[in-house]
Amino acid sequence: MTYPASYYIQTLRLKPHPEGGYYRQSYKSLETISKNALPARFKSDLTFSTAIYYLLESKDIGAFHKINSDEIWHFYAGTPLIIYCIDTIGNHHELELGPNLEEGQQLQIVIKTGHWFAARVKDPDSFTLAGCTVSPGFEFHDFTLANRAELVRAFPQHEKMIISLTR
Repeated sequence: MTYPASYYIQTLRLKPHPEGGYYRQSYKSLETISKNALPARFKSDLTFSTAIYYLLESKDIGAFHKINSDEIWHFYAGTPLIIYCIDTIGNHHELELGPNLEEGQQLQIVIKTGHWFAARVKDPDSFTLAGCTVSPGFEFHDFTLANRAELVRAFPQHEKMIISLTR
């Protein structure tokens, strides 16, 4: 059965995400890792892992951002999602999260720590429902939403893409 985006937003109780789209945390480990046992980039103790539902509609973008942990994206429903990545030395690549493995889509995609990434639904008038798992667990103080001018200065070779995927 096919459901519209509104069904998932309502049924999963999703709320607006600062990068665009909708989300809700679905899991947060009860155990923590001490800040002293984590790399210096982390500001506090963190849980072992967190997970969210994330829904993006084709009329919106998941704006460029980066986090301090690796993040695994999982495809759940809707149409494919293009994830745009800029690594720490400025290389750009695009990954396609979706159900059609024969077309090179992937059911899971890993975004490495410190990489800038953004997302856009591939098909017009549609949406993607995904899940994101982060380890060590995600906290908003480890999230950096891109400043368009600063990201363009850092990676001028990707200016057109950055402008289209920032606010």
